[in-house]
Amino acid sequence: MKPRTNLPQNEIDQIINGCEACMVAMVDLAGKPYVLPFNFGYKDGRLYIHSGPDGKKIDIWKKNPEVCVSFSSDYKMNVRHEEVACSYSMKYKSVLVHGAINSITDLDEKARILNVIMEKYSGRNDFSYGEPALKNVAVFEIDIQKVESRAYLY
Repeated sequence: MKPRTNLPQNEIDQIINGCEACMVAMVDLAGKPYVLPFNFGYKDGRLYIHSGPDGKKIDIWKKNPEVCVSFSSDYKMNVRHEEVACSYSMKYKSVLVHGAINSITDLDEKARILNVIMEKYSGRNDFSYGEPALKNVAVFEIDIQKVESRAYLY
């Protein structure tokens, strides 16, 4: 059977929220691919990541904010015939989010977004943050421009 593509929004949300991390792909300053894992928050169709305030990725995003974010889950080997290598396949679900990085500088908005991220990993969204901590963290929203999705479950 063929994979299902262009999944409904509720399935896309389930795949994204079911992942522990995402992979963010970008093009470095030399025009080469560069991919990094990130913790993230996803709420109301909006995608957020955070990082330290400096580094190669920050330099890249200042020059080229375009990114592709990959989410994948539910891997399971599918075997139709144990003696035929070509009959082996992998079941999975995946979502690709294409967009652009937007740096968040407002401290109140940074705190709100950090709580979205913290809620994913701790179940809580009531943390408070001191001004020095908020100034020393980079927070980003990914402006979602296109979403691709696929589920191969057969």
